[in-house]
Amino acid sequence: MFNIDQIIKAIQTDPGTQRTAMTGAAGLAAGFLLSGGKPTKLLGNAAKIGAVAAVGGLAYKAWQNYQQNNAAGTGAAPTPREDAFIPAPGNETAQEELGKTLVRAMISAAKADGRIDAEEKDAIFERLKSMPLSAEEKAWVFDELSTPLDINAVVARADTPEHAAEIYAASLVAITADTPAEQAYLEALASKLKLDPALVTEIHKTAGEKAPVPAPAPPQPWAYTPSGSNV
Repeated sequence: MFNIDQIIKAIQTDPGTQRTAMTGAAGLAAGFLLSGGKPTKLLGNAAKIGAVAAVGGLAYKAWQNYQQNNAAGTGAAPTPREDAFIPAPGNETAQEELGKTLVRAMISAAKADGRIDAEEKDAIFERLKSMPLSAEEKAWVFDELSTPLDINAVVARADTPEHAAEIYAASLVAITADTPAEQAYLEALASKLKLDPALVTEIHKTAGEKAPVPAPAPPQPWAYTPSGSNV
């Protein structure tokens, strides 16, 4: 089974740099567990499944808030079961597949503004060599780093609405989202994942991030009158 937590640790940037690409995900498991708002028993096994559990817990808690805020008179879908976000501890195959999906999402988000350049790849490769990972795991990570950004490939991994929310959550915590390129990437990702804007806002709130600001609409031909026109 792939060691998702070690893989995430390997692709971290400098741990002394707060909230740069990949730092959010690595600290998320511990930080979310220490927060007072963990949802019911969802994170009971987070010590075992780490970042996957933390991202799942974040998405689940955001979905709870979304459902609570939108249920009255809007027909919002009820909150899914907890195991829709975090596979059972004994289901190693599901854990591994979800972990790969989330790591792919994180790496893709970090590529959005070119942060993972050749120099960063070399640094990550050096870290990989010292990690207790198999040759297969190391090769998988390097392949993911070397693959051109493909948002549609990330979206294709969203086989359920719950996993769609988790993919967005993982992407959000992997970057600072403080550049136009990153913000545009997240906006496009949410749209392609078909996430309700209200749910996206809740994911941002739960992750401690600012709510996304919609891009200004382009001017419409009927919104103004050309200079000198008598219309």
